[in-house]
Amino acid sequence: MTEKKDELEQNLQKVETASLEEAASDETVELNNETEVQQPEDETSELRKQIEELKNKLEEEEARGLRARADFENFKRRSNLDRESAEKYRAQKILTNILPVLDNFERALQVEPKTDEGISILKGMDMVYRSLVAAVEEEGLSAIEAEGKEFDPNFHQAVMQEKDEAKPAGIVLAELQKGYMLKDRILRPTMVKVNE
Repeated sequence: MTEKKDELEQNLQKVETASLEEAASDETVELNNETEVQQPEDETSELRKQIEELKNKLEEEEARGLRARADFENFKRRSNLDRESAEKYRAQKILTNILPVLDNFERALQVEPKTDEGISILKGMDMVYRSLVAAVEEEGLSAIEAEGKEFDPNFHQAVMQEKDEAKPAGIVLAELQKGYMLKDRILRPTMVKVNE
């Protein structure tokens, strides 16, 4: 019998605890509803303003991030173009310095030798000249064709004019100094004599 009594007391305690918890949760819900209803309109408008400000700041930061990313992409593209250009024209300075050497070789090869020794020296110079020309052509150097062509100020530098009735005006009559290009860049324009 005492067991039944104990069991009844336990059940009674459980029911009381459950009803107390239910009553407490009802009061909490009522308090929460009351506090929500009791919030003044000033606070809600203040919260809305803060939310709008935060949204605007977020949009500004997103735009700033997009601009930074675009700037970085442009920087990478410019850097790649600069690197490619530097690689493409890496030999420009040395080839510019070699141009007078080529001119001197060409002048020396135009001399008529009078002795057998002079002929052999000229042959040796011609071999050196040809190997030098082959080396610079391998780097992308090429001579600009001028004689008999129409004058082009992009490739030719007119230093003299002459009248030749047999040829049309604006035609290059003579090449005074060879011009050279490195790939698609002009290193030195050709000095020419142009028909009036």
